[in-house]
Amino acid sequence: MIDSALPFWIETLTPSLLIIALAAAILPWVNRDYAVVRVSALGVCVIFGWRYMAWRLWDTIPPVHHPVDFALGVVFVTIEFLALFGTTLTNFFLCRIRDRSADADRNQVWLKGLNPSPRIAVLICTYNEEREVIEPTILGALAINYRSFHVWVCDDGKRKWLQDLCRKLDVGYLTRESNRHAKAGNINAALHALAELKQPPEFVAILDADFVPMSDFLLRTVAMMREKDVAVVQTPQHFSNPDPIQGNLGIANVWPDEQRFFFDTVMACKDAWGVAFCCGTSSLIRFSALQRIGGIPTDSVTEDYLLTLRLRERGLRTIYLNEVLSLGLAPEGLKEYYGQRSRWCLGAVQIFCGRSSPLNLGNKLPFIDRISVSDTILFWVATHAMRLLAFAIPPAYLLFGVQAVVATPADAVSYVIPFLVAQVIVLYWLTGGRILPIMSDLYATLCATEVLKAVISGLIKPKGQKFKVTAKGGDRSKRTIQWPVLNVFLFYLVLNIGGIVKAFWLDASSDVSATTMMAWSWSCYNIVILSLACFVCIEQPQRRFRHRFLLDSTVFLMAGGQSYECRTRDVSISGIGLIGKRMFPIGSTVRVQIGGCELCSRIVRDTRGGFALAFEPSLANRARVIKFIFARRYAMAGRVIRPRKVATAVGARLFR
Repeated sequence: MIDSALPFWIETLTPSLLIIALAAAILPWVNRDYAVVRVSALGVCVIFGWRYMAWRLWDTIPPVHHPVDFALGVVFVTIEFLALFGTTLTNFFLCRIRDRSADADRNQVWLKGLNPSPRIAVLICTYNEEREVIEPTILGALAINYRSFHVWVCDDGKRKWLQDLCRKLDVGYLTRESNRHAKAGNINAALHALAELKQPPEFVAILDADFVPMSDFLLRTVAMMREKDVAVVQTPQHFSNPDPIQGNLGIANVWPDEQRFFFDTVMACKDAWGVAFCCGTSSLIRFSALQRIGGIPTDSVTEDYLLTLRLRERGLRTIYLNEVLSLGLAPEGLKEYYGQRSRWCLGAVQIFCGRSSPLNLGNKLPFIDRISVSDTILFWVATHAMRLLAFAIPPAYLLFGVQAVVATPADAVSYVIPFLVAQVIVLYWLTGGRILPIMSDLYATLCATEVLKAVISGLIKPKGQKFKVTAKGGDRSKRTIQWPVLNVFLFYLVLNIGGIVKAFWLDASSDVSATTMMAWSWSCYNIVILSLACFVCIEQPQRRFRHRFLLDSTVFLMAGGQSYECRTRDVSISGIGLIGKRMFPIGSTVRVQIGGCELCSRIVRDTRGGFALAFEPSLANRARVIKFIFARRYAMAGRVIRPRKVATAVGARLFR
């Protein structure tokens, strides 16, 4: 019996084993930036993906005479079809990638030759952020290394303390009577005020209140404006704090934030096809282009993406410079995380329903942009809907006998496994490890419910939706449980566990069928994802508001006429960690000489192998610290990702 079954299973597993063997033999030795290599690898994913879908459509849909099974089966395969179609579009764009850093280097000579330098208005958009959030952004903007720019704070919160701070720092302060159209309206009001100046700017740089620019932010982005049809230069969003998943699972040191796949890979690939788009903050926009289209569009809560589409209709381009030129704050809590994602989804649905829709043949949107927008829509709608349906299909069978997928284990192994193996291996290789199966499904799970609510809301009421600001700052020192989303995950978790208990314990007298075993395997995977999601909903206290950057440098400490040299371990806006023996008592006031500036500070505590200083909390001191920190580049995107380390860190969090 075993001897006869073994060749059958070897034959069934052959496609998967062949993919693994070819990947191991070829991928480590080829350059993933070459188009022909990318096309070949992604072509394998597409072939096996549609091979799987053909099987699903022709062989696995329940018969019509079982109406409940048939209805659920049709709904599930339809969502799967749309998700796979979206994945295929994504794979199409991933076939190319572009790096414009060399162009920025070459254009520096052109930029330095311009006399006078192009005038730039740096707009910092703010609504209700605390001083600890927005002050570093203002100070960082003032420290930008560029000859002709002025900083303007666009305050929709009308705060007296912020107006006084701007006056003290000689920064422009703009406000307006109403907050109509939220951030887009705020920027448009600023654009109107700038147009009234004797010398309006040639470019405007957009910064969110929590995004501190690097000192060469303008030098690098203005250099990309050499071609007159370039209207927007977008740069990536990098973050100085862990996102909720990194923080609550304790994986910030081994796993990058979720946006790295989008900004490091997807946007660089979209740029290669000419369909990169504005993402709001950390962008530079040509002022004349904004005037040409009447300012920032206001008919979507994702006004930045819509801005690119309106410019594309006029033949103007958005390009992407993939360099770390600013550092912001990731959503610090799960509520802020899924709120931000649901707003992005809502904005995409509004675009789909509006005049710039890819289905509206009356607009002048290029065909490639229509494909790109469709890719975005399908990601938000189909991917998240499939994630929730995947949690319901196995328990539907195990608990109620509703079979949405009719398949044998042999067919499932033959069609499902090769598709999954190809997709996992190729995406892991292309992205440098930024896509891992469980982690990707976890991120989709955490915001799936709120995203689908946004889809329904946007379809029912595409106009007049309220812009919801992502909260930043506040007290994060206590453990918090996000019960609304936790209850959803617990519900699905109970369903999947209950299905297994019923099938294998309560109905132990009945024979366990092959279909039951497949549902059991599926439920086990669901339980893993849902358990992790539940842990993320239990938000851990955050000790620090600002990230500490690793820094290996020499500093001099001076106090009481004495001076000595020591090495640095890390630095933040509030303090610095030093390596070595402490020469002065804790509580001593010392001066720190580092990077050409002198900072007043106080020794606050001993650490392992060294001690820590807190900088004096004066405005002048903070300005010097920020100028020092953000005058250098941080190669955050190049972190090596090891799945074993990610798994170990997650395990330590779950079982500690």
